[in-house]
Amino acid sequence: MSALFNFQSLLVVIVLVICTCAYIRSLYPSLLDRNKEGFLGLFWKASRIGERLSPYVSTCCFLMALSLLFAS
Repeated sequence: MSALFNFQSLLVVIVLVICTCAYIRSLYPSLLDRNKEGFLGLFWKASRIGERLSPYVSTCCFLMALSLLFAS
């Protein structure tokens, strides 16, 4: 089953994109800062979400891990 049709898998993909973009921006800020518009701007926005809402994103990652370990 594809992640597009399974809501839990879609949420996992979104959280992983946010965490990955925030991590990449912490290492190489110029890589994401030059693409603020267009399709690649989604990755810049994801990195901003990961930076500004990091306690909520980390809680979401923890809850996703628990749900994948024990609910599946």
